[in-house]
Amino acid sequence: MKKSKLFLFGVVLLTVFMVSCGKKRNKLVDSWKITEVEAKTPLSDSVKNDILTNGVLTFTHDGHVNGHLERDFTDGIYTLTKKGKNLTIKDETGTPFLYESTIQSDKLILENEEMKITLVKK
Repeated sequence: MKKSKLFLFGVVLLTVFMVSCGKKRNKLVDSWKITEVEAKTPLSDSVKNDILTNGVLTFTHDGHVNGHLERDFTDGIYTLTKKGKNLTIKDETGTPFLYESTIQSDKLILENEEMKITLVKK
């Protein structure tokens, strides 16, 4: 009896966790255009202009991301942790790019030690 209660508690806890993470993921799923880049470390004008001109990210329900930040992501994956406050994007080679994220219905802010990027839904 005690094991069945523990198992049931585990299933309920896992379900709550997955639903809460899924809400943030649902807000993220879409195409986003970069509208602002705030450099925290020296960033050349050509790199900044490239990000602003070509910068777009498309997130899918199944955890994939495509687009362009400082480089192209053709078959990347993403994960959200800490209730959607941390976003990790891995490129096709598995290299992780870590960001603190603020996800709103029509605005996405990604921030790391190098820059702060603001995106809006396309």
